[in-house]
Amino acid sequence: MQKMDLLYEGKAKKVFTTDQPEVLCVVYKDDATAFNGQKKGTISGKGIINNQMSNRLMQYLEKEGIPTHFIEEVNERETFVKKVQIIPLEVIVRNIAAGSFSQRYGVPEGTVFAEPTVEFSYKNDALGDPLLNTYHAIALELATKEELFQIKNLAFSINKKLKEFWSKCGIILVDFKLEFGRCTDGSIVLADEISPDTCRLWDAETKEKLDKDRFRRDLGGVEDAYTEVMQRLEKHINM
Repeated sequence: MQKMDLLYEGKAKKVFTTDQPEVLCVVYKDDATAFNGQKKGTISGKGIINNQMSNRLMQYLEKEGIPTHFIEEVNERETFVKKVQIIPLEVIVRNIAAGSFSQRYGVPEGTVFAEPTVEFSYKNDALGDPLLNTYHAIALELATKEELFQIKNLAFSINKKLKEFWSKCGIILVDFKLEFGRCTDGSIVLADEISPDTCRLWDAETKEKLDKDRFRRDLGGVEDAYTEVMQRLEKHINM
């Protein structure tokens, strides 16, 4: 397969067509944004880590029965993926109160939930990615009732598998964002990425933040945190 023309450029990735109509090439960038693009910067080496981490975790999830868009890692920044129609929903799974949840509901950050919760937001930068419920998603024709049911079940299954994996790495999975896509046959697969950009990851002992919150909150040590997470992943991914 060969990378061809630029199809789309987002905040963190570029997507290219390939010489295979059902395959795309994703190229990960070092650009960093927060607060719906209001804060911008660069995290050196982020694209390499996010590409390789996403690929390792998607392969891990595939072995656990979760369908994904992953096909093949091309090099440290580029990956071939299945061409899917992205469902314009951000699916946020939360195990512990943090970030916007704490701010929105006045819950102290670090409060552990009795059971995981899931939120949907409308993937629309112009509108600020507003929260919505399943009825809104159906009314807006973003997904069918059956697709939403499947997406929710997949999200909770992914959460269970990732919590178990990160726990082996000495990391707490606080919350994370997922995106899903429709394949040409109508099946739903996990798409986008799984990385410190899209997950809140805390050290299990110190509760030190090892994710993009270090960039959002100007905590410093962003590159070191991403590298630390990647090193722990590589140590445990094949165990």
